[in-house]
Amino acid sequence: MLITAAALFAIAALGGLTMAYIHFKKDRNPPGALAALHGVVAATALVILLWAVVQTGSGGLVAWALGLFVVAALGGFFLVSYHVRKQRLPSRVVVIHAAVAIAAFLLLLGGLVAA
Repeated sequence: MLITAAALFAIAALGGLTMAYIHFKKDRNPPGALAALHGVVAATALVILLWAVVQTGSGGLVAWALGLFVVAALGGFFLVSYHVRKQRLPSRVVVIHAAVAIAAFLLLLGGLVAA
């Protein structure tokens, strides 16, 4: 299950990179459909990761990754609120959201290697 979650987070990260490119280089918000797909894939991965942690009692790096992914998800919800209001996404929040998600992903990979 951890590998499935990591694969889905990697796919979500590709969508996130695409949206960051659109935000910073095209100077506009990414399409809502891309944001929704990114969120659905990441949320699916988060649920699988949560299930894996609960089922296996995983701790350490994987548990830290789960916690950081939850924080990243909260940042994602905050960014969605800007999409809904048709306002420009705050660049600082985009960067923080990405940085937290990247840190969580690296911890998850570390947990996979250590397992």
